Amino acid sequence: MNKNELVDAVATAADLKKSEATLAVDAVFDAITGALKKGDEVRLVGFGTFAVSQRAASEGRNPRTGDKIQIAASKQPKFKAGKGLKDAVN
Repeated sequence: MNKNELVDAVATAADLKKSEATLAVDAVFDAITGALKKGDEVRLVGFGTFAVSQRAASEGRNPRTGDKIQIAASKQPKFKAGKGLKDAVN
């Protein structure tokens, strides 16, 4: 399912116009992104948890030349599925 299909599903389920559903979906994505940028966690009970984890700097190798390279530290968004989502899928 892509974003357009998600918007169509939300519009149908909530009896909204497609433009209204697009605004709603975008607002949810923006809210989650904003919270993660601030370092907060977004916990949706029964669905899952969005969080940011730190990845430490490390040393890697260039696969073509074999030279050592430094990989900078970074933040990675993570999603952990909740029990309700796991049960629905299985």
